Formats: sequence, C-alpha cells, structure tokens
Amino acid sequence: MKARRVVDIVRGKSVDEALAILKFAPQAAAEPVAKVIASAAANAQNNLNLDPATLVVSTAFVDEGATLKRFQPRAQGRAFRIRKRSSHITVIVESVANRGAASGRNRRKGSGQ
Repeated sequence: MKARRVVDIVRGKSVDEALAILKFAPQAAAEPVAKVIASAAANAQNNLNLDPATLVVSTAFVDEGATLKRFQPRAQGRAFRIRKRSSHITVIVESVANRGAASGRNRRKGSGQ
C-alpha cells in the first residue's frame, strides 16, 4: 500500500473533510488512514476536550515499519525473498483556534523586523 500518497491528500484539511475524501478514495491505504484520523479526532475530543467540528489535520506523515521476510520457491531449488512491508502512520490534529494562535506567533518571529 502506498500510504504516503493518501496522507498527502488530506494534510491540512479539516477532519470531517478528510474523512469524506478518504471514504471515496480509490487507494487501498485510504481505509487505514481514515481509521487513524478518526482515532486521533476521538482522542482529541475525549482527552483534551476539543470540539470535533474545529479539528484540523495539522501534521500527518508515514514512516517505514517492520518488514516481514518470506521466501517464494522458484525453479531449480532457488528461493526468492518476498518483503511484506508495513508502515507507521502518524496523524496530529489541532483545533483551529490553537492553530491560528501558534501560526501568528511564528509569523511575527520569522519577519525579522
């Protein structure tokens, strides 16, 4: 599965919009990415008491996970290696109010004047 392609589509979108996009995305990785985003939104709502309507996918990335090595028997006694790759999907959601305050601070610091 090519999860990075799917994560690039939803980065920066609201949680509701991201889930709607992933529901109709043809990629196989859309379902696991949608589960991770829904879980992040539920954690933000339950643990941090944030309003789910104001949540935005602020950071999302995919890292390489463990690789299971399997062997495929081939002709004349050979064995070819098959790599079953996995990935780690990380999604960070923020409230729109928190995101605006943080970006305003960074803008003032980065202006240099």
